[in-house]
Amino acid sequence: MLNYVIRRVLYAIPILIGVNLITFALFFVVNTPDDMARIHLGAKHVTPEAIERWKVEHGYDRPLLFNQEAEGTGKLTETLFVNKSLALFALDFGLADDGRDIAREIGTRMWPSLAIALPTFLVGLAVYISFALTLVFFRATYLDLTGVVLSVVLMSISGLFYIIGGQYLLGKLWHLVPVSGYAPGWGMFKFLILPIAVGVVSGLGDSSRFYRTLFLEEIHKDYVRTARAKGLSERVVLFRHVLGNAMIPILTGAVVVIPRLFLGSLIVESFFGIPGLGSYTIEAIQAQDFAIVRSMVFLGSVLYIVGLLLTDLSYTLVDPRVRLE
Repeated sequence: MLNYVIRRVLYAIPILIGVNLITFALFFVVNTPDDMARIHLGAKHVTPEAIERWKVEHGYDRPLLFNQEAEGTGKLTETLFVNKSLALFALDFGLADDGRDIAREIGTRMWPSLAIALPTFLVGLAVYISFALTLVFFRATYLDLTGVVLSVVLMSISGLFYIIGGQYLLGKLWHLVPVSGYAPGWGMFKFLILPIAVGVVSGLGDSSRFYRTLFLEEIHKDYVRTARAKGLSERVVLFRHVLGNAMIPILTGAVVVIPRLFLGSLIVESFFGIPGLGSYTIEAIQAQDFAIVRSMVFLGSVLYIVGLLLTDLSYTLVDPRVRLE
């Protein structure tokens, strides 16, 4: 087990370097350091002296990947890529282009993101699995057909419709919850009800249909027929045997949620005015703040790799036949 974990961690290093390199290349293909200086200085006619001064103050005065003027290893180390991107491996996020500490911002903004994403994930998972098991329990009936049609209809609707519709119906028309905003402390719960509800409803269609397919594949296998032959009720067969044997694909599908638990949802946080990491990333992209963008991309990559590793380890808990070698 330990050897497997070490091997996976070593595999992650070149992956993270590649992600950093691609992010770095894509960002500077769009904007040069001179363009970034003009954006942040906020003037139409900026003098070359002001541009050079901004680049020196923010560390963008060095070459991108290769420094011909340096000597020895400095040709590679005294570059923007090493100083701006590889420093992330030491969890040195540095300062944003506006001077704010990125690590402090991440530590502050991750809690609003978790406050939305974690309940949405847990409540949604319980609702989706319960709904899918109900459809399987009443399979080949009108209730099952109605549930499948409802799932397809929900899948066909854009997520923006749920956001705008929820804000109009629950917030503006019925005045049950605030349309948008956020408050620290216990006051945040009234602002989180609508985003969590929208997140659960918007994922009901595709998630329930996916879980229903998993359970239907398991329901016709030999161990299910054996359990029924022993006299077990259909409820026990579904919830104890079918659900237990379908946990591996369920855990695999949950991997993609782990980065979002910390990084938040870009669209939801922007529409509901939640000061989380999702809205932080959107604001950084709009401001062309490369320091924040590279930090968020790196953090997302690390969390996704950690999620994959935790998923592989959890396989050994839900299925004793799985061995990590």
